[in-house]
Amino acid sequence: MPWKNSASRYSTVSITLHWLMLVLLALVYACIEFRGLFPKGSGGRTLIVESHFMLGLTVFVLVWLRLFARSLGPAPQVFPASPPWQTTLARLMHWALYIFMIVTPILGWLVTSAKGNQVMFYGFDLPMPIAENKELGKQLQEWHELGGTIGYWLIGLHAVAALYHHYVVGDNTLLRMTPKGGTRDT
Repeated sequence: MPWKNSASRYSTVSITLHWLMLVLLALVYACIEFRGLFPKGSGGRTLIVESHFMLGLTVFVLVWLRLFARSLGPAPQVFPASPPWQTTLARLMHWALYIFMIVTPILGWLVTSAKGNQVMFYGFDLPMPIAENKELGKQLQEWHELGGTIGYWLIGLHAVAALYHHYVVGDNTLLRMTPKGGTRDT
């Protein structure tokens, strides 16, 4: 499984992590959106909320692997090249997504700890990074939810930009990250 990007494609590791994290983020959001289907205090609601925690922390762990893979070489070139302002916006968007995938799970972990609850991560009890503090928990939860809302927008804009580049501009932006790759005749 190649770790380094080629001139025209991202590495297999980067591509796999990209699409895996998309699925994980969709599940993280689905857990929160569908928790209301279960009454408070029910086993179903507890399961879905704990799944939200575990999946969110999985994103947190995997984002570091993505950053490591990213550090192994430059991104494949976009062909035909984008204007400099688009390249700058794309870089800012990617860093905003990375920050979102780091900060939002940390805030969720802090919220859970501040509420006096333990977080389970694949069968292990994680340490509580802060002491129980209900007022702080409420504030942290607002920030965590704001991060989630920002994440919706970042992910949506990222997807729209990729589709715009593929179908309107006609460059290889999307093809660089697709599992099978492919080329665009120019």
